[in-house]
Amino acid sequence: MNNHSLGGRLWFVLILFGLVGQIAWSVENIYFNLFIYNTISKSTSSVTLMVQLSGIVATFTTLIAGILSDKLGNRKYFISLGYLLWGLLTLSFAFVSKENTSLWFGISDESKIIQLTISIVITLDCIMTAFGSTANDAAFNAFVTDNTSEARSLAEGVLSAMPLLAMLIVAGGFGIIVTALGYPGLFIGVGTLMSLSGLIGLLIIKDNPNLIRQNSDFLSDLTYGFQKSVIQKHKRLYLYFLAMGIYGIASQIYMPYLIIFMQEYLNFNAIQYSIVLAFVILGASCITILLGKHFDGKNKDTLLFQFSSLYVFGMVSLYLVSKFLKTYDPNIVMISVGLTSLILITGFVQVLALLGAQIRDYTPSENTGKLQGIRMIFFVLIPMFIGPMIGQKINETTNLTYIDPSNGSIAHVPSPEIFITGAIFCLFIFYPLTLIKRGKYN
Repeated sequence: MNNHSLGGRLWFVLILFGLVGQIAWSVENIYFNLFIYNTISKSTSSVTLMVQLSGIVATFTTLIAGILSDKLGNRKYFISLGYLLWGLLTLSFAFVSKENTSLWFGISDESKIIQLTISIVITLDCIMTAFGSTANDAAFNAFVTDNTSEARSLAEGVLSAMPLLAMLIVAGGFGIIVTALGYPGLFIGVGTLMSLSGLIGLLIIKDNPNLIRQNSDFLSDLTYGFQKSVIQKHKRLYLYFLAMGIYGIASQIYMPYLIIFMQEYLNFNAIQYSIVLAFVILGASCITILLGKHFDGKNKDTLLFQFSSLYVFGMVSLYLVSKFLKTYDPNIVMISVGLTSLILITGFVQVLALLGAQIRDYTPSENTGKLQGIRMIFFVLIPMFIGPMIGQKINETTNLTYIDPSNGSIAHVPSPEIFITGAIFCLFIFYPLTLIKRGKYN
């Protein structure tokens, strides 16, 4: 197989919008959580609510935008204009603070200021997510499916490394920006980058010539992926969706709280957790890219079993290290957490890459846009609603708390139990994977 058959322009589009999109999501998933936790209120319940509402908005936006991109026969403008507006909304967060809330609304009561500021953050996050989901989850994902059939797993492997590279850039390099310029500097920088990418997209993106307008009924398009006949016709695809949902819930049990866990439970400072993340992300990225080009032609279902097992093992290992080595020498803790996190993140990314490749392979090309919303239900809505709720409940029941010095409220510390709970839940992924391996589905 010619690994460069996708062409230089297409590779540039995939890498640019894949990386910038993941940087944007990483800023939301990492720094929006830390932004609320460190500057507004040390409340993991606020983080949980923001993640849940963002997941709901992302799913329904993707469902509608995916159908519209099919009907109009166009991905280019959805991607380009979506990234442009996504960036402007991200930039707007530079002006959100407790001080500005007090000034804008004439409020002096600290608790009311905190509540209103959190509401502003969550509202803006939902609006920003709507543009991001239109651009990335609906249009860009459909664009990738439209244009990568000649090297699907290679492209998926490279794209699956993007979240890791984005995390490395965001958690490491952007930490310097936050230290030097604060959160406003971060939001202005990232928002500008995203908007510039949208402008570049207007110049370089070319839709697949086989993509044509569809004159179908909008309501039937909206309900297409929920129809019993469609599910029965594409049973294998929906089993992959189910596996993605289980994997997503397991991941979201711990993922929103990961850096807060390192900061509050393991007592890592910004330099320490940045070093750990840099090691983990660089290592997992190299592994992902090296393995991605070998996946085409291999039995991906067998690989899914293997890497799902590795992912479960990684979560269990991180739980044990965090639980029983916390009081050891900080260097030993950092090394142990780094190694177990490398196992966990490698499994996390490989399962994501393999499921993503299988879902693209078994998505009917004539209905790609219509099924992006269904994909988001299992990839985002269900995981981001259920997972953080389970994680938050675990954090509350383990009763690791301290008094927030800013307002005197009780703050919950994320506990190691979120990892063992994620591992246990992830075991359910073997049910749909077994059905796929035993059955004969299209």
